[in-house]
Amino acid sequence: MVARIVLLGPPGAGKGTHAKFLNKKYGIAHVSTGDILRANIAEGTPLGQKAKAYVESGQLVPDDLIIEMVRARLSEKDTQNGYILDGFPRTVEQAKALETMLEKIKSKINLVINFAADDGIVVERLCGRRVCPNCNANYHIKNIPPKKAGICDDCSSSLIQRKDDHEATILDRLKVYHERTKPLIEFYQSRGLVRTVNGNATIDVLQAELAKHIDSV
Repeated sequence: MVARIVLLGPPGAGKGTHAKFLNKKYGIAHVSTGDILRANIAEGTPLGQKAKAYVESGQLVPDDLIIEMVRARLSEKDTQNGYILDGFPRTVEQAKALETMLEKIKSKINLVINFAADDGIVVERLCGRRVCPNCNANYHIKNIPPKKAGICDDCSSSLIQRKDDHEATILDRLKVYHERTKPLIEFYQSRGLVRTVNGNATIDVLQAELAKHIDSV
């Protein structure tokens, strides 16, 4: 069966890192809504132009715009082998809108992986995260350090700490997650789709656990 997956969990639980692992191991398309949004804005697509107005004014991009971007992304050829939704849905309302959209294109989520991680570990991970502003590679000063401190292994650009990776901002993001996104677990549990993994585990242990769930689809 083709795996069509939603990743859930707090910021810093490792969803993006492990989505890349699953993409490489299984050839499942990694559909990051953050990447889609940035690409549409950078390319100046009609959807990107609409979204840019919200981003520049500090407002949340409306669900209908995000859903349309996801729909367009899921129409691309590489998603025929399955896809991993990373960063969307974030609320039960978005999940319902996603279901409606997927019904129209005759697709359906068949696995939801919930990364359970302690808040303290999330804060430590995100505070230590460093990203490449040029190629978007991710590192961590302790867990995934670059070969040369502060320099991207892939393109030699100087790594940066994102503004939303400072502790006060992380705590705010966790509060929002617990209030708005966590109810998604119950939503998908009611559909029998949720498999919970230990987001506190080491990368190797977690990857083995993820592979087990993918292989069972």
